[in-house]
Amino acid sequence: MASNGSAGEVRDVHSSETTKTLLKSDDLYDYMLKTMVYPRENEFMRELRQITSEHVFGFMSSPPDEGLLLSLLLKVMGAKRTIEVGVYTGCSVLATALAIPDDGRIVAIDVSREYFDLGLPVIKKAGVAHKVDFREGPAGPILDKLIADEEAGSFDFAFVDADKYNYGNYHEQLLRLVRVGGVLAYDNTLWGGTVAMPDDTPLTEEDRKKRDSFRGFNAMIAADTRVEPVQLPIADGITLCRRVA
Repeated sequence: MASNGSAGEVRDVHSSETTKTLLKSDDLYDYMLKTMVYPRENEFMRELRQITSEHVFGFMSSPPDEGLLLSLLLKVMGAKRTIEVGVYTGCSVLATALAIPDDGRIVAIDVSREYFDLGLPVIKKAGVAHKVDFREGPAGPILDKLIADEEAGSFDFAFVDADKYNYGNYHEQLLRLVRVGGVLAYDNTLWGGTVAMPDDTPLTEEDRKKRDSFRGFNAMIAADTRVEPVQLPIADGITLCRRVA
């Protein structure tokens, strides 16, 4: 949530000093984590979460409650082939790999594998590294290549958590890759609640740009008749889109 420092400084919406939740009560969020999340957390997910939390950019990772949501959704869907745009240390990749069948496949895309390599030993230890097809580079060309390789309509699920300004472009590409009845998930779509704040709310320039970008993306999804969307106030806001056309 955007806030001012003691000297009137405008702080970033997301940082190591903030909790990635839209709940107004930190105590309530802590209760939910201790009651429903941590007791059910896979041991390898816990290990990777702890490794990630010690990194300078640890706040970028998907929180554990979101990981459980994605895991449950994948199991309910019976998903087998997935795409992930934005990997970081691989917390959501590991959650997905643990949820899909042994012969499942995750095309995991990131512009750099430096951070992913921090989590890769844990993914290997969990025995699911064979499901992960990591591809380094900008997501746009890689998604285009998947389409060109006639993989259109062959994926069950896609999760996007990178390059926020390109969500609209990724949406068009992923609609070709994910089958009808499949699900596209977009992270951070409420951006710390800023999407609903007055235009004159004190924000950093970068947060203001992201807020405006998400407002446009959310409006686009709401009007897209090719998907059946639902926006959930979990973590930083996650939008799920079931492809219907």
